[in-house]
Amino acid sequence: MISVFDLFRVGIGPSSSHTSGPMRAAKAFVDDLASRGLLDAVASLTVTLFGSLAATGRGHGTDRAVMLGLEGERPELIETRTMHDRIAEIRRDQRLRLAGRVPVPFEEGQHLLFRSESLPDHPNGVRFAAYDPAGATLLTSDYYSIGGGFIVGPGHPSRQLDEAPVPFPFRTGRELLGFGESADLTIAQIVTANEQALDPDRDVNASLLEIWQVMQDTVQRGLSASGELPGGLHVKRRAQRLAQNLTAAPQADPLQILDWVSVWAMAVNEENAAGHRVVTAPTNGASGLIPAVLHYVKNFMKAVGDDEICEFLLTAGSIGLLAKANASISGAEVGCQGEVGVACAMAAAGLVAALGGTNEQMEHAAEIGIEHHLGMTCDPVGGLVQIPCIERNAVGAVKAIHAARLAMNTDGGHSVSLDQAIETMRQTGRDMQASYKETSRAGLAVNVIAC
Repeated sequence: MISVFDLFRVGIGPSSSHTSGPMRAAKAFVDDLASRGLLDAVASLTVTLFGSLAATGRGHGTDRAVMLGLEGERPELIETRTMHDRIAEIRRDQRLRLAGRVPVPFEEGQHLLFRSESLPDHPNGVRFAAYDPAGATLLTSDYYSIGGGFIVGPGHPSRQLDEAPVPFPFRTGRELLGFGESADLTIAQIVTANEQALDPDRDVNASLLEIWQVMQDTVQRGLSASGELPGGLHVKRRAQRLAQNLTAAPQADPLQILDWVSVWAMAVNEENAAGHRVVTAPTNGASGLIPAVLHYVKNFMKAVGDDEICEFLLTAGSIGLLAKANASISGAEVGCQGEVGVACAMAAAGLVAALGGTNEQMEHAAEIGIEHHLGMTCDPVGGLVQIPCIERNAVGAVKAIHAARLAMNTDGGHSVSLDQAIETMRQTGRDMQASYKETSRAGLAVNVIAC
């Protein structure tokens, strides 16, 4: 069983699947070379990006992420302030250092290749190949970046929920509610028990509050920054100005609360678009929803403290686990319904939990969040996580609050279950044309001039 801390991971923008995942894959390949005693024998290498990674890789920073991963960097630890200088140095010298120490030539046109076809197991595939001085292959490996920064490849097998040694091995929403009823536990308590079984040495609440602190830091950085986002679309940051306008405006309009929610979400996603540090929740492209709704809880709800924040994140995490296990959180696989749609469901359920709702109301809120994002495509303009992604997070955060309020004003009974909504998302993603799944070959990406 994967952990909620696999879903909530500190990384860098602009994309968990196209930036953080490929960086982890590159480092994993280098680590594999080292473990086999082959690292010092490498004289050259090639990296081939396939499918969605190739189609939108440059806009999502996949090329830069791979180079830094080959040098041994990890997305949760890399110093973001020096990234651009390091990439400039690699490109100038046409050379990088594997694991930070073994120099090899690296000229992007020759050593970093883009292929429109996909590898068999996922649209986000990358193939690494290392060669000795005579040109003989030392090692070749395929990795898949399957959404949320997760990778599958040598040393990183796909894990199944029902294999986990946990007290409550739920794989469906129905099972989750059943455990809650039979054990008389909240969803957050169920997830806590599983987390303690997965890592007995971890202080679950302390770790969650560390994640929450990173989210708050990201919001504050976004609110303090101005100027134009990188990438060539000339998109200007708006969160700072909108926050200033709200602070100066008279407090007469009750909907200003929702304006603040939008501002907090946009602040996070502008930071993500700039390639800065964010928390995947469950992906980078949807990283603004949960921090925005948590800020709503913290600033506008009564008697909400650290315990409620942890309740929120644990409950939200359970919904993300279900979506990942039974469908996908990868925009390249199911479209944005698997990113913003899942994040909306997570935030909605978390909000109900923080406000003391029942397990059934949490499940209902999550179902509403997924249901009303079904069919949402992933069509980033210019391959950049800017249009429509930044505003989409703002709208999704507001929808999460609406979903929670609808669910809490019922007894929890409803016609469509969370499991049915997730299965529908899986089927819809399967039927969706590939051009609408993070390839920038359809939708807004071809109807908005990127220049």
